[in-house]
Amino acid sequence: MFSLTPKHAGPREFIWLIASIMMIVAFAIDSMLPALPQIGRSLGVSVENQRQFVISAFLIGFGIAQIFIGTFSDRYGRRGIMLWSLIAYAVTSLMAALAPTFELLLLARAAQGVAAAGARVMVTAAVRDRFEGREMARVMSFAHVIFMAAPILAPAMGQLVLEIAKWQWIFGVLALIGILIWFWVLLRLPETLEPNKRVEISIHQLKTSWMMVLRDRQSSGYTIAGTAMMAALMGFLLSVQQVFDVVLGRGDLLPVGFAIMAAGMAAASLINGAIVVRYGMRLIGHAALMGFTLIAIIHATVAVTGHETLYTFIGLQVLMMMCFSFAAGNFGAMALENLGSVAGTASSIQGSFNSIVGTVLGTMIGQMFNGTTVPLYTGFAFFGMVALAVVFVTEQGSFFVARHAPKPVED
Repeated sequence: MFSLTPKHAGPREFIWLIASIMMIVAFAIDSMLPALPQIGRSLGVSVENQRQFVISAFLIGFGIAQIFIGTFSDRYGRRGIMLWSLIAYAVTSLMAALAPTFELLLLARAAQGVAAAGARVMVTAAVRDRFEGREMARVMSFAHVIFMAAPILAPAMGQLVLEIAKWQWIFGVLALIGILIWFWVLLRLPETLEPNKRVEISIHQLKTSWMMVLRDRQSSGYTIAGTAMMAALMGFLLSVQQVFDVVLGRGDLLPVGFAIMAAGMAAASLINGAIVVRYGMRLIGHAALMGFTLIAIIHATVAVTGHETLYTFIGLQVLMMMCFSFAAGNFGAMALENLGSVAGTASSIQGSFNSIVGTVLGTMIGQMFNGTTVPLYTGFAFFGMVALAVVFVTEQGSFFVARHAPKPVED
């Protein structure tokens, strides 16, 4: 079915293509935010906090699927799995649109998350196939800049659809996006994993690959630290619609406010891509994590003292999002730096842990929503401090420079 030999995309087109594949995850999450109240009313969800499960279900499916996909890609390659996943993304989007009950919608969303994972994991593995070290971080940063158009545009797209049609049509748009990117991959993305680098699937090989990932101090440490930050971000995504609607009384400003925050993340990714080769992943990532935690503590103080306003919420959140963007890209690259020979498996394990644990912990934050932003920013501050502690231990008592001897990149 996918035997067509594509023309090789150049470096710039490659970055645009992988960014577009990454976008399907953001569109599947962020376009839902304005629609959550309408979905709840349409499908009889009486408890407002339960609407958050529309987001959580997708993320859980996304996380679980990653455990297996990378291993298969290390054996069979990246391209075929990516193409099948994009088709499945379109189909499950249509299933969600046709779901007659909230429970069936959640099942469709979980299946959609599984499909999205197949494409998203392949992006990281494909980049690792072609680049390594700081160059990998640079490419991923520039891809993230383009990718950030999705959270800027997705809530506005969802809101626009709601102005002219029912919420089900948002899923129709998602299906169309999946099909268009499928054609792009089919025509312009060759296989990135060379035949001589493919590994056989066996119990021994799986055990060896998993042990390589889990025993690597840098891989485990930065995966856990990134997951702690992701938990805070998930708490934000799950409750942001309620914050704008209930706390701030300006639900109509959700697309605009969310776009401003996403623009801050995009700017941070662009800056990171420009400076990471010069200053290094640790200096930038560690400083960003410290800024993330400090701003979270300040915002928690604002919330506890009852001084939260539209301006404090957006302003402080923009700064935190920028710090997250600086840290996340570099932490992800460092987590993969020593694992070139099992990049697909490593991406799967790290991504699955990040998504599942981050979503579960973030859902706990979201379900604590009580009409204020206190639970949200208490969670941000707590998980920021957890991430700092993990990085401190990973680097054996230091920040900004590696204290442990780095391993050579494996080919």
